[in-house]
Amino acid sequence: VVSPRKTEEPVALAQREFERLGMTQTAARNGVLILLAPATRRFAVVGDTGVHEKCGDDFWSEVAAAMTAEFQRGDFTAGLVLGIERCGTLLAEHFPRTGNDRNELPDEIG
Repeated sequence: VVSPRKTEEPVALAQREFERLGMTQTAARNGVLILLAPATRRFAVVGDTGVHEKCGDDFWSEVAAAMTAEFQRGDFTAGLVLGIERCGTLLAEHFPRTGNDRNELPDEIG
């Protein structure tokens, strides 16, 4: 999600957007949201309870630190791709696809 609003608290905004978008409605509670707030040059990565139970706080801090390093180099695309890849790897490890999987959330970027 790209937020047009100025915010000094991107995590709080990301959590509100997570709820607003209905991302808590997955059966395994395994949604992940990366929120970018370009106006303040801040971002947040948040996950639902099922994901958080598998990875804990350290995972989110590590993803944010890796993204920040790329952003500080001025490579915003690499930072975002890195965050998406790390979250995808975590999801694939702890929530592997099954034969009856269906896409529970929309794929659009908001």
